[in-house]
Amino acid sequence: MTIQNKPLLHYHEAFPPSTLTASAIESHLTAVGVVEPQWRFTMYSTTHFHSTTHELLCISNGKAKLCFGGEDNPGKVEKEVGKGDVLIVPAGVGHRLLEDLTGGFEMVGSYLKGYNWDMCYGKKGEEAKIQSIKDLPWFEKDPIYGDKGPVLEN
Repeated sequence: MTIQNKPLLHYHEAFPPSTLTASAIESHLTAVGVVEPQWRFTMYSTTHFHSTTHELLCISNGKAKLCFGGEDNPGKVEKEVGKGDVLIVPAGVGHRLLEDLTGGFEMVGSYLKGYNWDMCYGKKGEEAKIQSIKDLPWFEKDPIYGDKGPVLEN
């Protein structure tokens, strides 16, 4: 589990992959109104985490193998994700790209409205940031499904 005892969530094909675009993802997220889409990019190949907000990652193109929890962590989770999948990464969970399986792997990265993301690497001097994670709010609605959805069950 994570600092807040919130799980890493993986919604398989939350969006229909055959017609999916990054713009369609952004429009849907904006309409639901829980998170703000902030970027389109791949995932960094260096393990990192965020201390200021939870992260929503919507796969808009390709397939990839990702690592959550850090490579040296015996409890790490490696997941293969593809176009249409959605990941909810709780603040404090290290994550990185292991392999772009198709070339052109891209995600839409979004964060809770009113919160800005930071980059942390588990280095000396980040202890205060890690401690602040326990006070972050969780999602009041599911960022994909609104009033009902897996994020509200955790």
